[in-house]
Amino acid sequence: MKKALYIFTVVTFLVFTACKESKTTQEPSKMEHVMSIHDEVMPKMGTLGKLVGQLKPMADSLGAESVEAKAMKDLQEANKSMMDWMQGFGDRFDADEIMNGKELSDEKKAWLNEEEEKVQQVKENINSSIESAEKILAKQ
Repeated sequence: MKKALYIFTVVTFLVFTACKESKTTQEPSKMEHVMSIHDEVMPKMGTLGKLVGQLKPMADSLGAESVEAKAMKDLQEANKSMMDWMQGFGDRFDADEIMNGKELSDEKKAWLNEEEEKVQQVKENINSSIESAEKILAKQ
């Protein structure tokens, strides 16, 4: 059941971001900015999984304290942080607010500022974990 909810959340975000219309004549809204950060790192989710698969045999043979095991754990945590962020974001905002620019209440504007900080941290976690893993694998 949890896996189905997880998949539903991911598919929902992909549909929302794929159907989004470009507004070239206006400066991006805060919502568009937050979603652009998401859209920038979402394609890297496959890279996280691929790198985990490459590091796992090394981590298994070298032990839990190895740099390979730590890098694998960081990749897995980065993946989880994205999934958790998407779930929380979807719980706070509806499709009209995300996709159609529906006016946000003052409370939701405050939430959006929080979500911007969270997704920025997710981006940093994803990028740094990928960079670290690729450096380790390049030495092999």
